[in-house]
Amino acid sequence: MFYEQNIRDSHHRRKPEEMAKIYQIASVLYDVVRTVVPEKVDEQINYYAREVEMKKKQYVHYNILPLYATGAKPAIMELPEIKASISALGNVENLPKPRAPSNEPEDVEIAIHDLLDWLWLAFGFQKGNVANQREHLILLLANADSRNRQEEEYVLLDNRTVEDLMQKILKNYFSWCNYLHHKHNINIPDNAADSQQLQLLYIGLYLLIWGEASNIRFMPECICYIFHNMAKELDGILRSNVHLVSGGTIQPAHQGEDAFLREVVTPIYQVLRKEAKRNQGGKASHSKWRNYDDLNEYFWSDKCFKLGWPMDRKADFFVHSDEIQLRNERPNNVTAGKRKPKTNFVEVRTFWHLYRSFDRMWVYFILSFQAMVIVAWSNGGSLTALFDADVFRKVMSIFITYSILNFLQATLDIILSCRAWGSLKYTQIIRYLLKFAAAAVWVVILPIGYSSSVQNPTGLVRYFSDWAGNWQSQSFFNFAVAIFMMPNILAALLFILPPLRSQLERSNWHIIVLIMWWAQPKLYVGRGMHENLFSLLRYTLFWILLLISKLAFSYYVEILPLIGPTKLIMGLKVTTYTWHEFFPNVRYNIGVVISIWAPIVLVYLMDAQIWYAIFSTIFGGIHGAFSHLGEIRTLGMLRSRFNSVPGAFTKRLVPLPIKDVKRNHSDDSLERRNIAKFSQVWNEFINSMRMEDLISNRERDLLLVPYSSSDISVVQWPPFLLASKIPIALNMAKDFKGKSDIDLFKKINRDDYMHSAVIECYEALRDILYGLLDDDEDKLVVKHICYELDTSIEEHRFLNEFRMSELPNLSSKLERLLIHLKGDTDNVESYRTQTINVLQDIMEIITEDVMVNGHKIMERSHRGKKDNDRKEEKFGKINFHLMQNSSWMEKVIRLHLLLTVKESAINVPMNLEARRRITFFANSLLMKMPRAPKVRNMLSFSVLTPYFKEDVLYSVEELNKENEDGISILFYLQKIYPDEWSNFLERRNDEKDDNTKAELTRQWVSYRGQTLSRTVRGMMYYRQALELQCFLDKAEDPAIFGGYRTVDHREQTALATHSEAVADMKFTYVVSCQIYGQQKKSSEARDRSCYQNILNLMLQYRSLRVAYIDEREENVNGKPEKFYYSVLLKGGDKYDEEIYRIKLPGPPTDIGEGKPENQNHAIIFTRGEALQTIDF
Repeated sequence: MFYEQNIRDSHHRRKPEEMAKIYQIASVLYDVVRTVVPEKVDEQINYYAREVEMKKKQYVHYNILPLYATGAKPAIMELPEIKASISALGNVENLPKPRAPSNEPEDVEIAIHDLLDWLWLAFGFQKGNVANQREHLILLLANADSRNRQEEEYVLLDNRTVEDLMQKILKNYFSWCNYLHHKHNINIPDNAADSQQLQLLYIGLYLLIWGEASNIRFMPECICYIFHNMAKELDGILRSNVHLVSGGTIQPAHQGEDAFLREVVTPIYQVLRKEAKRNQGGKASHSKWRNYDDLNEYFWSDKCFKLGWPMDRKADFFVHSDEIQLRNERPNNVTAGKRKPKTNFVEVRTFWHLYRSFDRMWVYFILSFQAMVIVAWSNGGSLTALFDADVFRKVMSIFITYSILNFLQATLDIILSCRAWGSLKYTQIIRYLLKFAAAAVWVVILPIGYSSSVQNPTGLVRYFSDWAGNWQSQSFFNFAVAIFMMPNILAALLFILPPLRSQLERSNWHIIVLIMWWAQPKLYVGRGMHENLFSLLRYTLFWILLLISKLAFSYYVEILPLIGPTKLIMGLKVTTYTWHEFFPNVRYNIGVVISIWAPIVLVYLMDAQIWYAIFSTIFGGIHGAFSHLGEIRTLGMLRSRFNSVPGAFTKRLVPLPIKDVKRNHSDDSLERRNIAKFSQVWNEFINSMRMEDLISNRERDLLLVPYSSSDISVVQWPPFLLASKIPIALNMAKDFKGKSDIDLFKKINRDDYMHSAVIECYEALRDILYGLLDDDEDKLVVKHICYELDTSIEEHRFLNEFRMSELPNLSSKLERLLIHLKGDTDNVESYRTQTINVLQDIMEIITEDVMVNGHKIMERSHRGKKDNDRKEEKFGKINFHLMQNSSWMEKVIRLHLLLTVKESAINVPMNLEARRRITFFANSLLMKMPRAPKVRNMLSFSVLTPYFKEDVLYSVEELNKENEDGISILFYLQKIYPDEWSNFLERRNDEKDDNTKAELTRQWVSYRGQTLSRTVRGMMYYRQALELQCFLDKAEDPAIFGGYRTVDHREQTALATHSEAVADMKFTYVVSCQIYGQQKKSSEARDRSCYQNILNLMLQYRSLRVAYIDEREENVNGKPEKFYYSVLLKGGDKYDEEIYRIKLPGPPTDIGEGKPENQNHAIIFTRGEALQTIDF
């Protein structure tokens, strides 16, 4: 029977995916049996059907980890860090049993498999959310633990792993509690035996809140508030605390199915949605409605605790008026209460922001300009005039200008922030007013003090010496300037000491907050965000040099040359003008002076950008040189330095242990191992460019690096480096006039690539002949020839035993042989005789023409033979089956390339994009960068791409549709990329099926447009690279020398599955296709095409996941209502498979701008410790 054969006897041998299908088939078969013979179903069949229904739940569709599947487990489930994480999460011992949901019968035993099941039962989270965060947490624990362990078997998580993960996930919560001066609710006793269990409960609780928060995820401090209260409930449940009012044990405020969504998330979401409606599609003023930040800032104050728990729906946070009040209309707040206004910032659009936002820049340039004009106006205009008492006194007037500018800044602060005063703290309002009052006082004091100091002038040297020796007798102005500049001096000290400034900004001490309050009001975000001291010093030095250059140029080129003409113009007495005078009543011809100085002032204010471009170029070039950026810019430079690329690759990406480096430093095998590892990545890189049609088949063969073979004694470089080396060596040997072998070999050895090519050519030909000849006596002849060649070289009689003049003839015959061997393997018999004849000609040329004593070898092979005609049959038995061997054929192809490739091959590839990628790849290896960790120790990450309804893959109709000029997309791309189209045709000709050719054409065009398929293909290179990198980390020498793609043996197959498992643990790619569900149901051709193309992408890339927002209409109390879900899909055999479904409080895209919400709903399905968002 089907059950006995496929389920009972073989479930332990099958994969979970296969068992899921089998259980589905078994259910369908049972339904058929019941339909056909409803009254005669055997009891055994009914028993089997019950078993199927009970076990079928174990084979639900999974994302990455098949947690409940039985049978043959995937490799990822055998990783020790995964097993240890599952074991830690499954520790539910000593936990009090939560109260069952109200919809469950009291006598039903609810199974609790792990800590997240316990949290689900206690707080009413959704099952889909629990399943999603369960896998998320397991992968987070596994990835973190793998960095703390060696590659060994273990069953328990390291305590540091869980503790560090809790500190990382709850970092914002702890910071929020410190900011509000509230004690956190994480209660874990020191040295508690169950500390790891408690830490996992708090981590799981936070992730479950985050996973179900929907649009509230844009409000991180609101999530902190929710977690703060639920963590307190969790602690009360764990410790069975007694409620102060009721006297019973503490129970969560919200329990039951979807209770958290219904009672916590939905009310806050409704506030967000109502505020979004006030936006009126972006037409309403920014000050008329509250966005995510405004609502989130409500939780930056301890006033948020007035919400209580459960949250009071009558609190000011929930107060809202749906109607936007018109101007001059009295709002009706009698029943609704007063709606909370915007917080901290209300946008006021004005050009005065140019000054307010960049006030320090304007102040510096204005004061510098004033000081330079004063110095230049003095006699001679020399900078030494600054030491003159009168000049220095005038320069001191810049502080008066500074006070005026400071007063302007304080005034703008009040004017541009007045709309937010309704929600500002009173301390911030007081700060604005005090700053304005202080600025107004200084505007009065400094001019008065300056006028009084005119009678007591001092020079620059005397000024500072008097401060040191006789500070009591200083003028009032000097004291006023010192007090006025004190805040700036303190700010400068804090600027050059960033660690101290960061500590002060992060401090919650009231005295520190009061001191820092004058400089900037304390906000929750942006505190302590400063560079380290070394980076700050470099940054400061850069700007000091830039400003010195700018000011020197402005002084000597712009300002000083105009002083003389200005004085002359101002001294002229003009009574009659030849043209209209704009300022008839002003003195000193000020109108002319203004017209002359206006462009100079404008240039002075704007040329800082020019100086910045100059200094950025200079400093960037210096930094790039020291970091080895862009060392390889052309193919010629790549060829000259290609021999150093494998070593750089090994050093940066797959570094050897120090002991292995020391042991193998003098060993030639180290270089071969480096090249073998490098060849894995290089060849995958070259093959990817071939699949993208950037290079042709011939260019691919010229660029590939053969996997290092033990049969060849020298390094095998790619053929494009060995172009023309063999023909040049043959001509060199043919024309050599000397008699010593040493001189000939010295000429060849001068070129390392030529030396490698000659040795490889000889050894490859020897191996090909050994494999090709099927007769032992024929092999013995070849062996004797090779022995004679080797001994003659060792004994320095090579030129005496071999005729170099016959080598070109031998080369031409060998080319013909290799062409035959490269022929069609399905039609060997048609050129069998030709191949044998060419081989016999080659052996005859070697023994009769090239070798001086070659006839002796042939005679020796016939000695003792009775049949004299056997000579005619020599080299007639050939093993043509070798042409089916891929590795042997690679030798044939490579030897043919070595013999035939000419000088033009050094210019491959011809495609500019291919050249750019190759040089970029080589540059990235040679640049200064840290060594890459093993894949097992790297950070796990996800890529998230938002998609709405853009093109996924162009259809055939779109390719051939002509525009108004009669040009189609396909025709246009053929003309834009002619070389790539030729390469594509070469690749497409290998296909026989017309439908396949049409599909390949669609892909070729789509990959050159702004399509989703192009983005997905590019992002999935991440996974390929991780699998290959993991292979290099784990593989031993036999596997590395055998090649990444040649996984023929069981050991290499296990290595490949292990690499895939680690890549699954480290990388996830999610495409957020917002309306995928609508496209799936739509009857429009374009929507159906997009749906089918997205489905094909999921089927093509097994690690690709698609998230979408599903809209369903369900009956509630007899009335239809719309519900929204976040759904995650993956590709199955032919269709998509639903993995997770999480209910939302409402349509998420009704709030905000659309794309952020599209990404936000899908972010819960991402995995790992880092996230990269990629648009297309």
